[in-house]
Amino acid sequence: MLTRRTLLAASATLAAPAILRAQTSTPIRIGEINSYTAAAAFTLPYRNGWQLALEQVNAAGGVLGRKLEVISRDDAGQPQNAIRLAGELLNDQKVDLLAGGFLSNVGLALTDFALQNKKLFVAGEPLSDALVWEKGNRYTYRLRPSTYMQAAMLVPDAAKLKAKKWATVAPNYEYGTSTVKWFKQLLSAARPDVEWVGDQLPTLGKIDAGATVAALAQARPDAILNVTFGGDLTSFVRQGNTRGLFDGRAVVSVLTGEPEYLDPLGAETPEGWLVTGYPVSAVTDPANQAFIAAYRAKFNELPKMGSVVGAALIASIVAGITQSGGTDTEKMADGFAGAAFATPFGRAMWRAQDHQSTLGTYVGKTALKDGHGTMVDWRYIDGADALPDDAAVKKMRAG
Repeated sequence: MLTRRTLLAASATLAAPAILRAQTSTPIRIGEINSYTAAAAFTLPYRNGWQLALEQVNAAGGVLGRKLEVISRDDAGQPQNAIRLAGELLNDQKVDLLAGGFLSNVGLALTDFALQNKKLFVAGEPLSDALVWEKGNRYTYRLRPSTYMQAAMLVPDAAKLKAKKWATVAPNYEYGTSTVKWFKQLLSAARPDVEWVGDQLPTLGKIDAGATVAALAQARPDAILNVTFGGDLTSFVRQGNTRGLFDGRAVVSVLTGEPEYLDPLGAETPEGWLVTGYPVSAVTDPANQAFIAAYRAKFNELPKMGSVVGAALIASIVAGITQSGGTDTEKMADGFAGAAFATPFGRAMWRAQDHQSTLGTYVGKTALKDGHGTMVDWRYIDGADALPDDAAVKKMRAG
């Protein structure tokens, strides 16, 4: 039963500390840009998440006595649209900072915009490591576990597999190629005997699943790294099941355990894949349970990974602004560093050395239950435990 205590707990989970005093007439304005029409399965739950968190923050008194406002725009998955919209939000809407992003190429475009215009950008979803390392800058922070982190979370279990010959399949853009690069590097370091026998790089959203599956089968790998997601993943799984690609082969699959991508597989869900994701139906920790209760009360459905990202994004921004003492861009660029914030997955913080957050994710295996895909044998991995040391970061970090 949803109680007042549960709702208050949820509010405490999502809202970072705020100074409670009479609100001024000028709200703090966040210009949010995302791929709502291009990636609805993830971004619509994400929007629900930040809307819920926004309501809770303002109900608790706002931030530094000011109401928090989000002005949202849709980039349709196109970097050029994101840049145009960022300019409009900055010049016409006078936003105090920018946030959002889904695809890595869009996130990198906004990262460059932030540097050129000296405006803070808090990336929610884009996973490219370049966003905070090779192309990082003082005006950009990133929330979600990166491609390096996702690979680092999966490699310890992947290294225990008997598989020696590996093939990969990934979308042919920054997220896909970066994930493959890091997984290969980290697995090869853990298992020097591993051989890489083939890479498939289908165009994002246009996978020829039959041809891709045939090419992978021809390479005769013992195991496969899969980095496809969304509709590409569904097509890949269907063709792989039909043609027996996964029979007797281990599969390690990034993001596949997230409800956005696991739910559509339904009864076709392959069992035993090693995945990152969110076992929302099984988590029992108080922060998750409070978030789930509040989310269900508002939207009458279970949250997804996007919902967690949206809620955590608001909490991370509130914490950064509070620690910075206001919305001056230069003060925020420094002041976000070290700020801690509550998320549905527990406490996280903004790292000073690269502006990456320590938000983690879950690792487990896929299974079928009552005709639906689920995660089993899962555990949460703190993002702080899946990052390289400071010396390695310093070599890669641009600025």
